[in-house]
Amino acid sequence: MLPYGRQWIDENDIAEVAEVLTSDWLTTGPWVRDFEHALAERGGARHAVSATSGTAALHMAYAAAGIGPGDEVITTPMTYVATASGAMHCGASVVFADIEEDTGNLDPVAVAAAVSERTRIVAAVDYAGQPADMDRLNAIAHEVGALTVEDGAHSVGSTYRGRPVGSLADLTTFSFFPTKNLTTAEGGAVLTDDDTLALAADEFHRIGVSRDRSTYRHPDEGAWWYEVPAIGLNYRLSDVHAALGLSQLGKLDDFKARRAALFARYQELLADVDGLRLPTVRADVDPTWHLYPVRILGGRRREVFDRLREAGIGVQVNYIPVYWHPVFEDLGYRQGMCPNAEQFYREEISLPMFARLTFAEQDRVIETLRGILAA
Repeated sequence: MLPYGRQWIDENDIAEVAEVLTSDWLTTGPWVRDFEHALAERGGARHAVSATSGTAALHMAYAAAGIGPGDEVITTPMTYVATASGAMHCGASVVFADIEEDTGNLDPVAVAAAVSERTRIVAAVDYAGQPADMDRLNAIAHEVGALTVEDGAHSVGSTYRGRPVGSLADLTTFSFFPTKNLTTAEGGAVLTDDDTLALAADEFHRIGVSRDRSTYRHPDEGAWWYEVPAIGLNYRLSDVHAALGLSQLGKLDDFKARRAALFARYQELLADVDGLRLPTVRADVDPTWHLYPVRILGGRRREVFDRLREAGIGVQVNYIPVYWHPVFEDLGYRQGMCPNAEQFYREEISLPMFARLTFAEQDRVIETLRGILAA
């Protein structure tokens, strides 16, 4: 089965990980520090705090922002559940706003209609790797005193109006799952320019431990002393994972270029296929394409999905609208809330897209899809 996504691990990655395994540090060591510094630099942010997953990074971002019961987080339903559930773990309520019908990204017009005096965060997702319209979303959020979170799980390496993802929102989160643009096996990160938010995210992911003696309630204890001013969780990334991430980060530009070439070939070679709608690319973005999402028209999505899988081509649907899941239905969310997102879901299929995909493999995908749609 040709997968829809796959990591690219080479001998240098293996050597970097092996070096950590023979060192004195398996966790809380120098590779984590170096990876965080490199991530911050790449994302154009002052701070990066690594994490065990993209889900953990979202939880850290929401916790750092201090949200809780009575607060609302506005986000998109066209995402993995963690974008919403991370806010709910902090006790906040989630308000779903609809997407732009062409890009799959959170629609600023829908967000503007959804904000209230309880809004504390507007959380966008860079669908498929194309950055959301963060300038407009920042303006809407900041006008009501809310923060922005950019879920960049798909978009590490992307730019928006010449600025890197990581520098666009108050808090940005990344995921380094194997199918993402670079991998640490499992991992994630929070980026921010704000010193207070960075410290809060860092302490939260260290189980709430503070080592800033200037803030201690009992500062006269010995050198062994530390304090826990607020409860956190152990979301620390290990040095083993960080070493892999550092090695992968050094290849991100190559990965991005390869994904761009594959995206361009799909766009060219599928342009004349009836019953198919191709992705829209905004003029002011330079994405690192994580997905290649097509829309199957005429109510044929399930047929096409099943026949591609039967032909040995791994495809995926990204995503089921979050509020369709039973846990949200049980809270009173109902279908019909976000019609653009629901129509997008009914038509979307993600074709194979990863840096190691060969043009011959891509041609097989294209010809198989063409044949199915022509039948």
